[in-house]
Amino acid sequence: MQEDSAYHYRTIARAIDLIEAEGGRTMPLEDLATRLSMSPAHFQRVFSRWVGVSPKRYQQYLTLDLARRLLSERFTLLDTAAETGLSGTGRLHDLFLGWEAMSPGEYARGGEGLVIRYGWFPTPFGEALAMGTDRGLCGLGFADDCGREAAMADLSGRWPKARFLDDADAIAPWVAAAFAGKGEARLHMIGAPFQVKVWEALLTIPSGQVTTYSELARAIGHPTAVRAVGTAVGRNPVSWLIPCHRALRKSGGLGGYHWGLPVKRAMLAWEAARAEAKSA
Repeated sequence: MQEDSAYHYRTIARAIDLIEAEGGRTMPLEDLATRLSMSPAHFQRVFSRWVGVSPKRYQQYLTLDLARRLLSERFTLLDTAAETGLSGTGRLHDLFLGWEAMSPGEYARGGEGLVIRYGWFPTPFGEALAMGTDRGLCGLGFADDCGREAAMADLSGRWPKARFLDDADAIAPWVAAAFAGKGEARLHMIGAPFQVKVWEALLTIPSGQVTTYSELARAIGHPTAVRAVGTAVGRNPVSWLIPCHRALRKSGGLGGYHWGLPVKRAMLAWEAARAEAKSA
């Protein structure tokens, strides 16, 4: 990534952390800018560029009733995921996202014969560990809550027989596209067949909208398997691009999130604010 992009990502990540720490109290622009050692005008420009709305508007989404508001205003029904096919290509705003899945036999071998390259990247939601094969990103997790060592053990442990190479440059273009929301990124889904069906259904949820675990279960043809669907959502190895953060409890709760609920809340608020800005 370019140096200025990394700087902006770190700035936004720090701003989100500061906003989260206030527990719902809106921080004045001047206070936020001072805490970040920036002028108010410069901070406003940087924040608005990456989030799409002003810091004040973004903070309005980070309220305790965020999940309930999203379910009432931005809930989406899902078409049956199988209709799209795993070889399809989806367009998410200006990001072209293609995906394919590992065969069940390949998955059963625990990644044997795979070369997985990885690297650490700054993002608006904290430091991310990204992993990818020659066919696309297969892992994306966030380390702020659990730490680098635990994040690495978590993702690499999913494919214990693969060979891992520290090679951030090889996957940097996909990661940059993922967080800039433009360009092209590819996904290589490595999971059990049921998990892949759930992850494919997640890919049909538009940015800025949400659904429920029970709706996901219905969409993949297993309406009574809500608990199993929730487990599969939690095992999603490619956070953000396979948007497990868009799955909420039917009751209006945020539900769990593998990399920490503050990250999920920040992602949902980010997307909702950008969606509103685009429709205004």
